[in-house]
Amino acid sequence: MLIFVFLIIISAVFYLYYKTKQIRTRLPVRKNWYASRAQIALGSFIAFFGINQLFVFQTVVTYIIAGIFIVLGLALIVHNFKANRHYQAFLDEETRLNP
Repeated sequence: MLIFVFLIIISAVFYLYYKTKQIRTRLPVRKNWYASRAQIALGSFIAFFGINQLFVFQTVVTYIIAGIFIVLGLALIVHNFKANRHYQAFLDEETRLNP
C-alpha cells in the first residue's frame, strides 16, 4: 500500500525533526517534551511499518512479527502521548523563567 509507505516516510521525517530540536535546546522541560514527541513519531513509524508488512508479505511469521511491531508502536504512542501532555503543562512556566 502506497499510503503506508508515505506515512512511514512522514513519521521518520518527524522523528528526525524532533530529535534535532531536542539536541539543540538547552531547557530541560522542553528537551523532554521534544523527546516525547520524537518517541510518538517513532511509535507511529513502527506501527505503520508493521501494518505495511501485513499487506506486502502474507505468511504466518509475518503476521506474528507485524503484530509485535503494531503493539510495540501503539504502546510507544500511548506512553509518550501521556508524557507529552505532562510536559506540555510546564512549557509556559519554563519559558517565562528562562528568557
